[in-house]
Amino acid sequence: MTKVAQFLKEVRHELAKVTWPTKNQVIQYTVVVIAISLAVAVFLGLLDFIFEWLLNTFVLR
Repeated sequence: MTKVAQFLKEVRHELAKVTWPTKNQVIQYTVVVIAISLAVAVFLGLLDFIFEWLLNTFVLR
């Protein structure tokens, strides 16, 4: 049990050293992640549409 207590003390000590992001930084990072996710989704959707069109036009004719 003393090892667990020691571990938790060390975790608490290390967490005190962490520089947490501000609220504005969290919002900015969240917006960036959502924007990149949407951009990748649109890009992959366009590729899917183009490949489907190519298959239907040239291969499955």
